[in-house]
Amino acid sequence: MQESCHRCGGELSGETAFCPQCGAPQLTLALEQQSVDTGDRPDAAASTGAAAPPLPRAVDWKIVIRYAAIVAIVGALLSLAAVKIDLLSLPSALWLMSASLITLAMYQKRLPTARIDAGIGARIGVVVGLCLALGLTCAKTAWELVDRYALHGMGSFDKEFAAQMLEAQKQSQQIMAAHSIPVAPNMTAFSQSAEFQAGVVLAGYAMLAVLLMVVSAVGGAFGGLLRMRRR
Repeated sequence: MQESCHRCGGELSGETAFCPQCGAPQLTLALEQQSVDTGDRPDAAASTGAAAPPLPRAVDWKIVIRYAAIVAIVGALLSLAAVKIDLLSLPSALWLMSASLITLAMYQKRLPTARIDAGIGARIGVVVGLCLALGLTCAKTAWELVDRYALHGMGSFDKEFAAQMLEAQKQSQQIMAAHSIPVAPNMTAFSQSAEFQAGVVLAGYAMLAVLLMVVSAVGGAFGGLLRMRRR
């Protein structure tokens, strides 16, 4: 209780809550006792008693690699089956082209609160492309080893590959002759060696890996953009 009125300055008797001169109320509530500042309030977890949900991680790469490996294994099996069954060529190609979209769908189903956008989708797509390239390379190499040494069925492949190498050699000789470039004496023998042929096969696998990574990255970015807009 104040000793003098805050309005007129008159003395207060202490027996009433109002000024006897002007009638102004003398009871005031300190602002520091009012809980008007919501910034100092405890969070919702403390007020409701429920634990706040954890912030979603950017990318859970363990789950991404697991699903990408599953998609790559299915793609490798479809590609091997398409070699013998022509009807599986189109499903195999579609699976390889949409592998990143399938992986994104599986990943978001596993983690519905995970953040997905175009950048994250592209990064996941690159991982999917790497898994596809590794899976296809291992599966095709294993099948060729079995076909060559167990089934003895690589004769047609060897003839076709030799014909392609001969045609490439002729074209390179024509280009070098047109530009008056001298041909080294041992160049022809080196182009027909097993080491050079193995290098050509490895270069083909490397080009396939780059192509799969690019396609998967573009597909992942597109899928991430669609899922970001949907959310």
